[in-house]
Amino acid sequence: MHSLITQAHIEDFQRDGVVLIRGLFADHVESLRAGIERNMAEPGPYAAENLKSHETGRFFDDYCNWQRIPEFREVIETSPAAQVGAELMQSESAQMFHDHVLVKEPGTSKPTPWHQDGPYYFVDGRQTVSFWSPLDPVRDASLRCVAGSHLWEKPVLPTRWLSEDDFYPDADTYMPVPDPDADGMRITEWAMEPGDAVAFNYGILHGARGNETGQRRRAFSLRLVGDDARYTERPGPTSPPFPGHGMTQGERLRADWFPQLWPRP
Repeated sequence: MHSLITQAHIEDFQRDGVVLIRGLFADHVESLRAGIERNMAEPGPYAAENLKSHETGRFFDDYCNWQRIPEFREVIETSPAAQVGAELMQSESAQMFHDHVLVKEPGTSKPTPWHQDGPYYFVDGRQTVSFWSPLDPVRDASLRCVAGSHLWEKPVLPTRWLSEDDFYPDADTYMPVPDPDADGMRITEWAMEPGDAVAFNYGILHGARGNETGQRRRAFSLRLVGDDARYTERPGPTSPPFPGHGMTQGERLRADWFPQLWPRP
């Protein structure tokens, strides 16, 4: 077991679907900051600005850039995240899925909407993990997760962050997006230092407040899958779409697009 975690971390992750890992990317903070600056200067095809014209600040996100941004690739391939992820998932292996950058500049009041990642993805399986790591100290703009929501009977309907439209036409398969604060759900939220990481299952309902502080809130996310992850069809195009992937229902994610990170090749 990696020295950053204990058996208690694994048990908490399996029970609640979410756990805090202190210092997971502590040795890579400057590299990730440099990668985010490169990403914002050279956005990829999926980059988005998530504010309406009357909203203040800036809420930028982009994903699937690790193969073209050397700082991201170096961190993904050399940090302890893959080993820690495999151990949290109780998986023999950890396979790359994708990276994600989310930046809220000072004065951004818009929150990240409550959502589960899993319904957006073409991945089915119990062994999944996302790492969300701030690159600035966070107190009031940290990630908020509903503990145990990965065990709900129905997934939450995915929506588009800007237009707020439903992502898929078949809404009966999904439950409406709840209001965890109003419904008294158990919400985890931590004050975090740069390089700390929240680890959570793809089925965890999560969101974040706006950033009305005087400093930036840059965050890097890394999404991994384990041994039981399989490709599954969704009612419409997924996000990320990965066009032309060629996979069929029940197949393991193709290793040339989604390489194995742990055990290290």
